Amino acid sequence: MRLLFLSQLYPPEPATPRHSLARSLVERGHSVTAVTGFPNYPLGRIYPGYRQRMWAWDEVGGTRVLRLPLFPDHSRSAARRALCYISFALSACFLGPILCGPADVMWVWHPPLTTAIPARWISLLRRVRFVYEIQDMWPETLAATGMVRSRLILSLVAGLGKLAYSSAAAIVVSSPGLKRNLIGKGVPEEKIHVIPNWVDESVYRPVPPDRAWAEEQGITGSFVVLFAGNMGLAQGLDTVLEAAGALSDIPEIQFVLIGDGVEEKRLREEAEERGLHNVRFLGRRPVEEMPRFFAAADVLLAHLRRDPLFEITIPSKTQAYLACGRPILMAVAGDAAAAAIEAGAGWVCAPEDPVAMAEGIRKLYEMDQEEREAMGRAGREAFLRFYRQSVLVDQYLELFQKFAKGRAK
Repeated sequence: MRLLFLSQLYPPEPATPRHSLARSLVERGHSVTAVTGFPNYPLGRIYPGYRQRMWAWDEVGGTRVLRLPLFPDHSRSAARRALCYISFALSACFLGPILCGPADVMWVWHPPLTTAIPARWISLLRRVRFVYEIQDMWPETLAATGMVRSRLILSLVAGLGKLAYSSAAAIVVSSPGLKRNLIGKGVPEEKIHVIPNWVDESVYRPVPPDRAWAEEQGITGSFVVLFAGNMGLAQGLDTVLEAAGALSDIPEIQFVLIGDGVEEKRLREEAEERGLHNVRFLGRRPVEEMPRFFAAADVLLAHLRRDPLFEITIPSKTQAYLACGRPILMAVAGDAAAAAIEAGAGWVCAPEDPVAMAEGIRKLYEMDQEEREAMGRAGREAFLRFYRQSVLVDQYLELFQKFAKGRAK
């Protein structure tokens, strides 16, 4: 089967789900071509070794990758971010259908929602159906993060969403809450398929702690609470700083934040201003090192702002944390909290509540270590039962085969 992937981000950018699915399909004998932009995320600058041209071909792990020009940006400016999204959509509309080659079915990644524009156009010109993967619900995400406040623009985005949903042959979402949201918007239930996210099991796995290595990396606390991932508006990490301040009476507790994003610089400055000596920022680190960092932590932290949208979102770090078998503090409501509770993998507290977060960390700190380790093992077992990549790839493949050329009516 010939598969066409359309995604604004693709490796070497941090776009592991797209690449791991492509790699799995290639390993099973299928061919995959990815249409994407020149790599610039998350800093909004073209990566070293790449130069923007009208188009360029390369190869990533057995996938042919067509890179198209765009306006690189990942700032807090809504106008510049919109220009980034729209520029890629236009490039993909004009050049994608000409250069992508024949395909039996297309898989389209959202966000951003603007990928729906070239998806529909390529679908029409190439006569290929597309499966639409929704990881972020727009316009709700734009409103929740404060990126867009104009009701007119939010209304236009909602209209584009309806067009995308009606054009897609099938829609994939990562949580039951996202499915409920789409049904509420009038999308037929039978069109929506829930397939959870996964992480690369060859990378994310339990490893023994290496305290000497951890100290070399700047992790020196005897009880480490670690956050890993994007530091953006949605993560609301001011709550973490406030919780750290409330726990300053226990010097053994140290907060470690790994990652980058539009909020990282401000958060660093805020922590310094507050004199939070129990907070360390380690910047972005290679994915391959993350299990070692997780192993050095006593608790892994997930947090999203309090918003109805995030109650139907399961942040992708959830699966990474579960896979590595470490206890979790899930400061997220809704589906993500339910996943942690069902797994027995840790503690849950309300989002954007520094008092509740500090209380949760205190309770985990006061627990017997074996009790915390049992939580980590339970999380690992849940990962193996529900989030194995091989099982979930089978579900994608079944869906792609259903809508491939000559197979669906």
